[in-house]
Amino acid sequence: MLLARVVSPLWGAQRASGLHGYKLLELETQQGNRLCAVDALGAGPGEWVIVAHGSRVRDLTVGAEVPDKDIIIAIVDGMDDRMDSEVSR
Repeated sequence: MLLARVVSPLWGAQRASGLHGYKLLELETQQGNRLCAVDALGAGPGEWVIVAHGSRVRDLTVGAEVPDKDIIIAIVDGMDDRMDSEVSR
């Protein structure tokens, strides 16, 4: 799992059929890496999320028909004060 901030939504005129009803979001990790993930929770730009990767996570959360293995599993509401102050709200 990793912690990332939502940069923006992604969209296109054509999508794989398994993505119907799900948002795709561009994310940036604390290290500055970018990735795309499937969102079924309604995260928005600027929010911190937890992303999990793998077919088991996908199958248990959004379903095996979704053609991606990076899934947003939580929207972060807060963090312990011991975390990096940039991430804390």
